[in-house]
Amino acid sequence: MTSKLVDVLIIGAGPAGLSAALTLGRQAHSAVVVDSGTYRNDATDYMHLIPGWDHAPPSGFLAKGKDNLLSRYDSISIEQNVNIESVKQTDTGTFEAATSDGRAWQSKKIILASGVEDVFPDIKGYAEGWGKSIFHCLFCKGFEQKGSSSTGVLASDGAFKMVPHALHAARQAAQLSKSVTLYTNGSEELASQLTSALGTTTVMKVDSRRIKQLTPGDAGLVISFDDGTEATEGFLVHMPPTRVRGPFASQLSLATTPSGDIKVAQPFPRASVPGVYAAGDNSSPLKNVPSAIFTGHLAAQDAMASIQAENHGQKPLFP
Repeated sequence: MTSKLVDVLIIGAGPAGLSAALTLGRQAHSAVVVDSGTYRNDATDYMHLIPGWDHAPPSGFLAKGKDNLLSRYDSISIEQNVNIESVKQTDTGTFEAATSDGRAWQSKKIILASGVEDVFPDIKGYAEGWGKSIFHCLFCKGFEQKGSSSTGVLASDGAFKMVPHALHAARQAAQLSKSVTLYTNGSEELASQLTSALGTTTVMKVDSRRIKQLTPGDAGLVISFDDGTEATEGFLVHMPPTRVRGPFASQLSLATTPSGDIKVAQPFPRASVPGVYAAGDNSSPLKNVPSAIFTGHLAAQDAMASIQAENHGQKPLFP
């Protein structure tokens, strides 16, 4: 069954999706937010960087955001625990999203805010440590371990296999600990490159031993190596590769970046197909809550401006 046409369909109810919905609600636009109930930061106990919500459970932040939307803006609705299976553009130029059981929604514009999935390395214990003692962002995590005698950077894949990115992460870790070790997990070539780039620092070193297992514990993260030795770090910084959640980019034939994110324009995150926007982690290298909120707002602002201009037979302010 297909619902009535709404102004904007938002796929995803994380920070980006809720921000987009709030922006649309403030201008009395109709929008449906489709919430899968799965979020990238499910494994974390606390979120940071949002004034008033710093060191608060992300589940509380999202629940409050949904309640606020539904209690104040009658043009906004949220479909809870719904997984969209397919998205298409119709012959009339509108968009249709459908579930596997036949439910469908149509909209004039669509905002993809479904986020990304992290692709973990094949290291035993990594998943158990993710979000607890393995952090991808030292604005989001790490301050609570400030003063650790040693911390680590896993520079074996993802962004950190590039020397400038690995050293950037190491400098951030050095702000929170007395020393930092960059682990290359068996790559002697990367270890040599990093060592040559260490400069004058006395608090960083490089370790090329291959990692066998990671074991999170009360004292931090125990790193077990193939040679039988171990090291303990207050935390490990690692930014694994990500993949965009859901098949929507391919279904809509959207352009993507070399890293697999949805390619968008700036400042408004328009995707390569007119009427489609991508907001949050799926289209930004800055994958954190403040950035998601901001891009969600920008996507909705541009979608709103376009719809209003179309309704009055005019050109939008930002064509």
